[in-house]
Amino acid sequence: MNEEKVEKRSLDIAEGDVVNVIQSTVRAVDGDHVELQQVGALSIDGERINIDQGASCVIRASNINLNQCVSGITATETATIRSSLCPIVLSRKEVEVKDSATLLVAGNSVKTEGVKTLFVLAKEIDGDVKTLFDWRSALSFGAVIGGLMGLLALLRRK
Repeated sequence: MNEEKVEKRSLDIAEGDVVNVIQSTVRAVDGDHVELQQVGALSIDGERINIDQGASCVIRASNINLNQCVSGITATETATIRSSLCPIVLSRKEVEVKDSATLLVAGNSVKTEGVKTLFVLAKEIDGDVKTLFDWRSALSFGAVIGGLMGLLALLRRK
């Protein structure tokens, strides 16, 4: 088993079967089991990823556990997100989000508690979600924008 442990350093790539990074910055992390604490990373790939107080642009894994994190795009099979800011969360199976903010959460099953989001796309939603758009308001918003664009197109022709 290839294990890499990094503490209080800055490096380009951290990779191994087990990767443990603490208080560091890394451009790319790749491993089967990835543990990050207070880490900034551009991209993170792995089978099982646990991050406490981290920031990343892209995370891809089968199982993701985020606590007090910021992640641009999170793509996974299953995810647990707590007290985090994750604009885009994409899951094939289930997502559990607690006390977090998102723009888009998409998954087969979404469990929420204290979540603020713009859009939720799921077969099953369990919990309380505060969305800016439900299907009616999104349809109304689209109709108004379409009407305004059509009116502007007519006015430009004259």
